[in-house]
Amino acid sequence: MTDDANDPPSERPRSKAELFFAFNRMALQGFGGVLAVAQRELVERKRWLRRDEFVEMLALAQVLPGPNVVNLALMLGDRYFGLRGAFSALAGMLAIPLLIVLMLTAAYAELSRFMVVSGALRGMGAVAAGLIIATAIKLIATLGTNRLGPPLAAAFAALTFVAIAWLRWPLIWVIAGLGSVSVAMAWVRWR
Repeated sequence: MTDDANDPPSERPRSKAELFFAFNRMALQGFGGVLAVAQRELVERKRWLRRDEFVEMLALAQVLPGPNVVNLALMLGDRYFGLRGAFSALAGMLAIPLLIVLMLTAAYAELSRFMVVSGALRGMGAVAAGLIIATAIKLIATLGTNRLGPPLAAAFAALTFVAIAWLRWPLIWVIAGLGSVSVAMAWVRWR
């Protein structure tokens, strides 16, 4: 696979069923978050998206309401098969995991009083954080092709971290403020 931003993805889903099962498999692998699995599946394994396309779609998915990967599934399904593809990808993302979550909720109501269960859940949280960090490290190379350039993109990332983690500003205001400024700067540089 080439990293050239002008090259099209080398593959595409052959059917809506393939799209459904790909997103279903991602959802079933993604304990604590599907983002790391989605990047590996869509970019590296299936090759339905280039890395820069994945980052662009993910950026858009993050500012839309709803879970990032659900938004990503809708966009990718629509890209290849229109509205029916969007629903196929969404169904793949949600169908079996919904049943599993309902069963686990019922089990948790009965088992939550045991220390081993609460300890296991804390451990899963640490693993999920590690998966997100690993995905961020993999995708950091795309900053080189970002319209803002690596220094400015890194500055916006740092400002966002400070605003949310240290200053505890509401996410909506950070997105509205820093997001608007970064989009405007990227648009000016693009022109």
